[in-house]
Amino acid sequence: MLVNMSEILKPTLKEHFAVPAFNTSSNMILTASVEVAEELNAPVIIEIHPDELRFVKESFVAAVRAEANRAKVPVCIHLDHGASFADTMWAIGCGFTSVMIDGSVLPFEENAALAKKVAEAAHACGVSVEAELGTIGTMEGNEIHYTQPDEAKTFVEFTGVDTLAVAIGTRHGLYPKGLTPHLELDLLRELREAVDIPLVLHGGSDNPDSEIEQACLIGISKINISSDIKKAFYQKCREVLQDQSLREPNAIYPPCIEEMKKVMRHKFRLFHADGKAALY
Repeated sequence: MLVNMSEILKPTLKEHFAVPAFNTSSNMILTASVEVAEELNAPVIIEIHPDELRFVKESFVAAVRAEANRAKVPVCIHLDHGASFADTMWAIGCGFTSVMIDGSVLPFEENAALAKKVAEAAHACGVSVEAELGTIGTMEGNEIHYTQPDEAKTFVEFTGVDTLAVAIGTRHGLYPKGLTPHLELDLLRELREAVDIPLVLHGGSDNPDSEIEQACLIGISKINISSDIKKAFYQKCREVLQDQSLREPNAIYPPCIEEMKKVMRHKFRLFHADGKAALY
């Protein structure tokens, strides 16, 4: 069942769960995401970054739409970190049902103006819009700029976006040894009180499960997952490919997909999303 972001996240506000958004740059990730979602009767978001879209080509979106329409559970197709108005319009033309415009590195007024422009255009097409306020940290040492509740309220009211990615202590990627992630859950509570739209957590890989679960219960509605699933998949690939007689993809990839599925199952359950397709 193909839906947009507003539709897939609507029940999360009342039922206190989050929908996983898996960054998808191959048919293997797509297949695993939908199959596990159906197995656990859970909604799922198929998320593609512009760099990933350039790699898999526009035709891949047609395959994602076909899988979503066939699926027995709600599926949203989302552009992750669109960097420009052009990126978001490209995605809408390809068939995405949700887009993110990331103007978080811009001054507040420019970020808001860009988000408003995208929201007005996307809403005319029935497409949902995610924006970001504050900046997520990176493994290269970029600092986290935490989202402020008063600014979040002003931003949401002005732009009309459907979801807001907030900075509460996560970083993109897997954490190196010696760097301990920590979520500012009290700040999340303040943000949840300040705005009435679903909140999004980026950089959701490698954080302690206890903090992630609490974030879902407090008010995070969508969590992006990329590094965790790809790490599981490619670690198994390296192991399988030690057998140099293997040549066929249908012999190499199934055990790798299954390792990735294990991580996905854990995320669905951790986010309390399993069984929630019954709400739609």
